[in-house]
Amino acid sequence: MKKVDILLATYNGEKYLKEQLDSILSQTYSEFRLLISDDASTDNTKKILEEYTEKDKRIIVFCQQKNLGVIKNFEFLLNKVENDYYMFSDQDDIWKENKIEQSIKYLEEKNADLIYTDLEVVDENLNVIYSSYWKLKGFYNKVKKYNNFESLYLNNFVTGCTILSKKELIKEALPLPNTSKFVLHDYWIPLILSQKHKIEYIEQPLIKYRQHKNNKIGSKKKTNELKSFEEIRELFIRVKKEHFKVFIDNEDKFIDNKVRKLNKEALEYYQMLEKKKNLNFRKWGLFFKLYKYEGFVYKMENFAILNLPIIAKTLFKLKK
Repeated sequence: MKKVDILLATYNGEKYLKEQLDSILSQTYSEFRLLISDDASTDNTKKILEEYTEKDKRIIVFCQQKNLGVIKNFEFLLNKVENDYYMFSDQDDIWKENKIEQSIKYLEEKNADLIYTDLEVVDENLNVIYSSYWKLKGFYNKVKKYNNFESLYLNNFVTGCTILSKKELIKEALPLPNTSKFVLHDYWIPLILSQKHKIEYIEQPLIKYRQHKNNKIGSKKKTNELKSFEEIRELFIRVKKEHFKVFIDNEDKFIDNKVRKLNKEALEYYQMLEKKKNLNFRKWGLFFKLYKYEGFVYKMENFAILNLPIIAKTLFKLKK
């Protein structure tokens, strides 16, 4: 039986941590170590972890003296992996009891190198909000139809806490980029591995993905917090600028020279759009190349916002 290292990064997670730990420790698949790195919490998180290490010897806790941030905290844990497989875990979700068992089963049956799953979105009291995170976010058709490097290239659809992958491939993704909050570990690892390894998915949700006011990353759209069209467009451009800047800064991780070239062209495109406040008629072909794997509605909305802002702004006002 293959063993698994579960990587749990904690930070001030006292409110929901016990429920998550209980859900992991009660899994139908018991051959795992639970590696926890606490990122210098200031609440009762460390006390809770001490209680649980006394209960179950599978739990190994590392306490950081200074806050590393979520990306480097997970990188720390990746460097501690010893078993055949590893999984990521958030501190505030609930794992369905067969999550590990099903993930390993599918990975091995499909001869995959990385597998991820859908999620069930719940509120802080675990009441179901959406039965499918993929459908909520518009990922479902993209996952089912493509699920490859090209479709991951522009936008991530893999949620980190659903990943199961192989220890032997970790070195290919390290070090994790840490210069943008828009390119996190759960985007970077599937993207880099998908260049030459097989990634697969389980359509079944195996996690209760809890949404609450302290979520760092969740199901809400960032644009919901923005009031003006200008703010939304600025965010769209800033996200992609940072996105491709990270790719360029880590170009050695991209094995295809055509992709390296595209990274630079894409960054220049979004930098150019910053100066186009009303209309842009340049590099439309590049836009459609980048957005090739996106859904029609998403593609057209982005095209209007980025290239035809004077028109999109009018439509935005009418919609409001």
